[in-house]
Amino acid sequence: RGFLVFNINYRLAPRHRFPAALEDVCRAYRWFADHAAQYGGDPSRLVIAGESAGANLVSALGLATSYRYGTAWTDAAFDAPVSPRAVLPACGILQVSDPDRFRRRKKIPGWLYDRIVEVSDAYLPGEKHPLSDLADPVVALERGEQPARPLPPFFLPVSTADPLLDDTRRMKAALDRLGVQAEARYYPKEPHAFHALLFRAQARQCWRDMFAFTERALATPSVVVENQPNRMRW
Repeated sequence: RGFLVFNINYRLAPRHRFPAALEDVCRAYRWFADHAAQYGGDPSRLVIAGESAGANLVSALGLATSYRYGTAWTDAAFDAPVSPRAVLPACGILQVSDPDRFRRRKKIPGWLYDRIVEVSDAYLPGEKHPLSDLADPVVALERGEQPARPLPPFFLPVSTADPLLDDTRRMKAALDRLGVQAEARYYPKEPHAFHALLFRAQARQCWRDMFAFTERALATPSVVVENQPNRMRW
């Protein structure tokens, strides 16, 4: 497809709890923005994507490039010379706190609930973190606070059988209320992260949909950020 891909590592919970992973992601984004051209990439056409836990991280990164949170590592992303042109969070766990919300919505198997609780317990620190919104990007967006600069377009693919389905629905509704371009696609009766299973027809369709959305997003004008706080130009 002609994309240059940077695929990153980040520190993992429970050894490294929030916000270690997101700090790594924000600093990696700044590195991409500063160095992509050295590898033949166009830094004005950055797209960020991740699945499952990665969907949480790229959603939070999208927020960090649009809202100023005031830490060295979030400012590294916010003050990057370019904003992302699109965010693709696939099959995401978009709120790590409150795992009981899944049981309140409908009955789920005990083993699945235990897995979700394990994720929450492993990722979140024992005490509430000042930037806990970035562990729960859908909750942050549901507050409806206007960003310092426009949020990028979001493409939100998920299966209707995915236990995390409701997080995607909430994210789509929150972005709509903020007037952000957001497209959610729901693929019937597929497993979590089904798009990795390329032998399945709906996985191939999901990739076609993601590429089509990305092409539309890249066809719009980019935002180039001036080297001044809270200033940008189109």
